[in-house]
Amino acid sequence: MSSVTKDKININTSPLAERMRPLDFLDFFGQTDIVGQGKILRRLVEQDDLSSFIFWGPPGVGKTTLAKIIATKTKSHFIQLSAVMSGKDELREAVATAKEMKEKENRRTILFIDEIHRWNKAQQDGLLPYVENGNIILIGATTENPSFEIIRALLSRSRVFVLKSLNEGELIQVIKRAIEDKDRGLGKISIKIDDEVIKTIVFFSGGDARTALNILELVVKLKMSSNGEKIEIFEADIKEAAQKVNVVFDKQGEEFYNLISALHKSMRGSDPDAALYWMCRMLKGGADPLYVARRVVRFASEDIGMANGEALIQANAAYDACHRLGMPECGVHLAQAVVYCAKSAKSNLLYTAYEAASKDAEETSHLGVPLHLRNAPTQFMKDIGYGKDYKYNPDYTGPVEQEYLPEELKNKKYLRK
Repeated sequence: MSSVTKDKININTSPLAERMRPLDFLDFFGQTDIVGQGKILRRLVEQDDLSSFIFWGPPGVGKTTLAKIIATKTKSHFIQLSAVMSGKDELREAVATAKEMKEKENRRTILFIDEIHRWNKAQQDGLLPYVENGNIILIGATTENPSFEIIRALLSRSRVFVLKSLNEGELIQVIKRAIEDKDRGLGKISIKIDDEVIKTIVFFSGGDARTALNILELVVKLKMSSNGEKIEIFEADIKEAAQKVNVVFDKQGEEFYNLISALHKSMRGSDPDAALYWMCRMLKGGADPLYVARRVVRFASEDIGMANGEALIQANAAYDACHRLGMPECGVHLAQAVVYCAKSAKSNLLYTAYEAASKDAEETSHLGVPLHLRNAPTQFMKDIGYGKDYKYNPDYTGPVEQEYLPEELKNKKYLRK
């Protein structure tokens, strides 16, 4: 690797996501309904009309960034605390600093508390006098519903803003800016990346700008370590960087897995004699009967499912017998469940439906629950539209026309007859 390339790598040691944090509303992507030109939060900041705020939204949507922009635009002193790592001692120290700034420089202090829902009731109570007497302007960030996680007294003294996951277009802008920015981003590196590959980063980020930039940064570092100054990023590179940590199981030898495979496939093939044989081979070989029972419980839903609901009852009863009795007594109970499952009608309808729904759940985890399906136990939740226009099914004599999936998955069918 050339010395020039090394210099480029070491220009900034802080993470890319931190370096690319917007410094002004003009650089901020997303949340246009509250920080767009003329929108409420932006107007309050530009008019220097601050009160305490609670930012509620998923990770990586700009809660911390907005707090810092607000401090910069209003020329306020900024103190940041993490509720995970701090408590009343850190709060007292922050308040002392705020008083000093006010007395010596006539400058107010914004106290930003990340993950404020992590503070218990007593810790949140400790904030109240300082918020009320104006010693601090509180900005709390939370990923949890403030109606349940923030004490009522503090919530009543704060204005709540709901932040949303970034959409595809906004994330593409975030990524492209990081690639092109020569001062804070990766602009000094020659990077070739197609729009479709950028969309792959967006796909794996789940609406989280920080995750998107972390994936991009990791790919660039890996490619630069081997390819010199000019790099080209492909879809496979993104998938490698974004892959999840694999779960590692205890190794019990190849033959162990061959035996459980034979048992499973014999039951699936409706051969009770073969299934019984392979079950006995496992038990005689010292396999834990509870392990075998767990596999049968799984089989009862994966391969039989809605074709015969009794199979799951039989499998669970066998598992319970193995747990209570142990070997050798439980062997016959396990045999009953294995033979029953082997002779039962088969259907993978439930399994395939679960797999399809699970895939969609993973890929669309950023989609919110439709407002009309959300309960609204607090007035705040009602005010922002929770439960509006929900149709209570028992009130109707016939079918109710109502959507129960997010708009993006409307009319999706997982259970196919």
